[in-house]
Amino acid sequence: MMPNTYSSDYSGRHPRQRQRQRPRRGMMGFLLRWALLVGVGVGLAGALYGVHLDRVVRAKFEGKRWALPARVFARPLEIYVERPLTPEQLDAELARLNYRQVADPAADGTYNRVGGRFLVYTRSFRFWDGEEPGRLLELDLKDGRVTALRDLSDGSAPALVRLEAALIASIYPTHNEDRVLVKRKDLPDLVVKALLAVEDRNFFRHSGVDPRGIVRACYHNLRAGGVVEGASTLTQQLVKNFYLTDDRTMARKLNEAYMALLLEWRYNKDDILDAYANEIYLGQDGSRGIHGFGLASSFFFNRDLDELGIPEAALLVGLVQAPSSLDPRRFPEAALKRRNLVIDIMVRDGVIATADADRAKSAPLGLRDGGGRPTGEYPDYIQLVRRQLQRDYRDEDLRSEGLRVFTTLDPLIQSVVETALPKRLRELEKSHGMRVGTLETAAVVTSVANGEVLALAGGRQAGYAGFNRALDTVRSIGSLVKPAVYLAALSNPKRYTLTTSIPDEPYSLRIGGDLWSPQNYDHSVHGPVPLYQALAHSWNLATVNLGMSIGVTEVAETLYRLGAQRHIVAVPAMMLGSVSLSPLEVAQIYQTIGAGGYRVPLRAIREVMDANGRPLNRYPLAVDAVVDPRAAYLTGWAMQQVVRQGTAKWLGDRLPRGLTMAGKTGTTDDGRDSWFAGFSGDKVAVVWMGRDDYKPTGFTGGTGALRLWAEFMLAIPNEPLAQSPPDGVVLSGACGHFGVPYITGSGPAGSECADKDEIRSAAKRSDAPKGDTDGVPPVAARPAMAAAPVPAPKPKPPTDNPFLSNL
Repeated sequence: MMPNTYSSDYSGRHPRQRQRQRPRRGMMGFLLRWALLVGVGVGLAGALYGVHLDRVVRAKFEGKRWALPARVFARPLEIYVERPLTPEQLDAELARLNYRQVADPAADGTYNRVGGRFLVYTRSFRFWDGEEPGRLLELDLKDGRVTALRDLSDGSAPALVRLEAALIASIYPTHNEDRVLVKRKDLPDLVVKALLAVEDRNFFRHSGVDPRGIVRACYHNLRAGGVVEGASTLTQQLVKNFYLTDDRTMARKLNEAYMALLLEWRYNKDDILDAYANEIYLGQDGSRGIHGFGLASSFFFNRDLDELGIPEAALLVGLVQAPSSLDPRRFPEAALKRRNLVIDIMVRDGVIATADADRAKSAPLGLRDGGGRPTGEYPDYIQLVRRQLQRDYRDEDLRSEGLRVFTTLDPLIQSVVETALPKRLRELEKSHGMRVGTLETAAVVTSVANGEVLALAGGRQAGYAGFNRALDTVRSIGSLVKPAVYLAALSNPKRYTLTTSIPDEPYSLRIGGDLWSPQNYDHSVHGPVPLYQALAHSWNLATVNLGMSIGVTEVAETLYRLGAQRHIVAVPAMMLGSVSLSPLEVAQIYQTIGAGGYRVPLRAIREVMDANGRPLNRYPLAVDAVVDPRAAYLTGWAMQQVVRQGTAKWLGDRLPRGLTMAGKTGTTDDGRDSWFAGFSGDKVAVVWMGRDDYKPTGFTGGTGALRLWAEFMLAIPNEPLAQSPPDGVVLSGACGHFGVPYITGSGPAGSECADKDEIRSAAKRSDAPKGDTDGVPPVAARPAMAAAPVPAPKPKPPTDNPFLSNL
């Protein structure tokens, strides 16, 4: 037997085999080394990317999470014994605040009415000056007044209570997203348990991603033949909504999972639930997105989240899956089916009992309109609010989100104005054979004492966000300027009293090549007339003679003192209304007269609070004594005669017993503009009526605007004018005029019966222009005031503040 010339190793492999294995081992080692390097590189890149994602997660989650809108509120309804209030008005206010009428009010936001007796369970509300608690009130209303007010919660009889302020607008800083923030401790257990049963059963056991949940969701969905459970955890859903887009890509899903793990690592479960409950998108209201369970509860059911029962909670949780296709208002059958499926899941997981589920599934959807929305549309008023925010507050303060703006809007008065204007306009158009819609109007109602704008209409169509005539239509005011002429005269009591005889006779003045010869409206001449009679009947010739005797510059100065801000050309025609102002500017002038010479800047904003309840600092609003209160009282008395016996006698004939008012009609050439401005003891109102194309209307102030003014002013509560004159004014009589007020020392005798020739010569001795246009006095400069109504900060540059972007 020949020996084996080939030796073998311990493994029995041939040497040539060993030689062939060596290159293979070298190749594998090479690949392993490269794989290790690649793995280290990928791991390092993943770690660095994780650091980046962690910064993204923390930056938004720990910073300002949401762009909250500014909430704008009307003035609250204040209730006290003897307050003028009808049962119908209180009913309307409670409806505006979304109170529910029930047999036995036992929860916030409910009430019961039997005739004039109300039981109202109010909601608590945080005002600028403190918290108004919720309580059970008993009110009795009789003869248009509150006759009794009791707090059944403690048996007391409060002097005054406030209902919560009605939300009238939301000003959105970005994206038109809206939400009502709800803290984790305020989330009802029913909602939380239903949410977890449907969306994430292992929420408190996983770390952001739940593989077991994915398998279980697939199983349940296959059994149900449709999607009944989601595979993403709540944390992943939050990441998708909070940080990412809806792109259906693998990269987005990987980012979602990675960020969910980081979010769970950084924050606890309650923080994540809190964010989810406020971020989740649940529907659409026009251009406004409904985010979070807090707002959704109000939007769909007009109830607070903690007031929801099983069917309502199940409906909201069901919407999480597909808010658009399950919208209960657009697709009620689909929403009902989804709600009942959620109820079945709640039974399966032991959240509710079967008997409760059966009752819940038999309940209707229970949707209610009006929730989560402003109560009414007030675009004209909100436009004024925006302008005054910019005027009175610093831009940097207004950049704070979640502001609460408390306005002076009185919804009861606003509602009356919005109803009255189109109603009376249609009647006037019909009486003159006009096509409906030919005439337009604007109205402003303010308080006398503090200048609060109570109501504002920028046109005949309420809620229409178009041209705001109350703020921006600048038209000749006609005879509305005349009270300023007579006030200027009465401010010189040694020369003029209410019974001073002034000539209602022709007056001519040549200016350049033109002869200015004004006439009375009826082309008549009345000769010497008492001063107050000239104003009551709006005689142009008497006014011109009086104005020229005191000087056009003094009349212009008086207008400035009363509150006119616009440039005024001081020429003789100014005294008959060549001055052009907006209705809001006219309201400022008449507020000063009505307040006895105290000018209070008109304001639509009472207070602004930030999201933490702190009031914002505002530029100061000064109250100025700008004219002699004695002269203001005499002027107001003369304006009462306008209503009693003059051009507004139509109104005087309709005033209820005990109510006194003062006012002035205004008409421009060819009846292009019809005006009425007047005041009661507590309210000022101005109405303009005309055409947007500036064509004649055929109406005077007395036949047009006065009728609109009376339509709403006689339908709202008013206090009579004060009958007691101020210090320095006495009642006397002269020249047959008895009961006429005089400034002490001006006396009822003497110059008040002066010969008309003396008055005429006084006019000629004034600073009236003579000859050509070079003799016309220069335009009056705006007078310097000791305290301007609003300090004039430097003009603001164009702002990129979204809050003010629509100004």
